[in-house]
Amino acid sequence: MAAASVSRLSGLLGRSGAQLGRSMSSGAHGEEGSARMWKALTYFVALPGVGVSMLNVFLKSRHGEHERPEFVAYPHLRIRSKPFPWGDGNHTLFHNSHVNPLPTGYEDE
Repeated sequence: MAAASVSRLSGLLGRSGAQLGRSMSSGAHGEEGSARMWKALTYFVALPGVGVSMLNVFLKSRHGEHERPEFVAYPHLRIRSKPFPWGDGNHTLFHNSHVNPLPTGYEDE
C-alpha cells in the first residue's frame, strides 16, 4: 500500500524513488565543490572569528579589577539544605572568597 503511494507520488513528480532520496544528499551537489567551500569557510570565516574572539578576551582582560557587587540576601539564593561533603560544608567546591558570597555575605566584609 505504501509502495503504491510512493510510486504514484514519484510518477507525479517525474522522478524515481532512488532520485527522491538522493536529492538531499551531498552527492547531488558534487564532491569537488564541497571540499573547496569548507576549506574557504575555514580560512575566511572560522579562523578570523577565533582571532577576533582572542582579541576581545585580551582587550577585556587589560581593564583590570572589577568592582564586587553589593551583597543582597535574597531568600531563594544560596539555599543549603545539607552541608557540602568537603571542607566546612559551607563553601562550594571552587569557592573564591572575592567573588562567591556565603549565605550570610562575603567573607571579608
